[in-house]
Amino acid sequence: MRKRETAKERKHSKKRDAILELMRSTDTHPGAQWVYDQLKPLIPGLSLGTVYRNIGLFREEGSVVSLGVIGGEERFDAVTAPHPHLVCVRCGRVLDIPGLDLPDILGEEFKTPPEYSGFVIDLRKTVFYGFCKTCVAGQTCVAGQTCRADRDGGTTANGGPGPL
Repeated sequence: MRKRETAKERKHSKKRDAILELMRSTDTHPGAQWVYDQLKPLIPGLSLGTVYRNIGLFREEGSVVSLGVIGGEERFDAVTAPHPHLVCVRCGRVLDIPGLDLPDILGEEFKTPPEYSGFVIDLRKTVFYGFCKTCVAGQTCVAGQTCRADRDGGTTANGGPGPL
């Protein structure tokens, strides 16, 4: 079985760099399709398969984390430190919750209840599900489609996380 290359051992790739830079520069918690749609006009030779493969590499090396499947698409976050998220169950918008003081279950101060003694926690995901302010307000897009709010509170009719 072939050993996977580390980021330092891998050949430099402009496409890979562009994908990671885009993921780090947005707070929309993008899926692979959104990344592809944003970069394709700038990198005509880019394929959706290239985006998926590189996101998979980034996950393995810890540069991005998966938030799971939201609205039928796996979504990612380039902020890899544990932090909570809000997910709109209607439009799929994902927001970070800054400053929410949750117990550090990976740190020394968290004490595992006795009935779980010996269990070692190495990952925590905290996600709250509900409705974003755009969906609560009942705003609609072109042809009566439910809006998907972008990171600045605007909307897009195509269902994406919004523009850069």
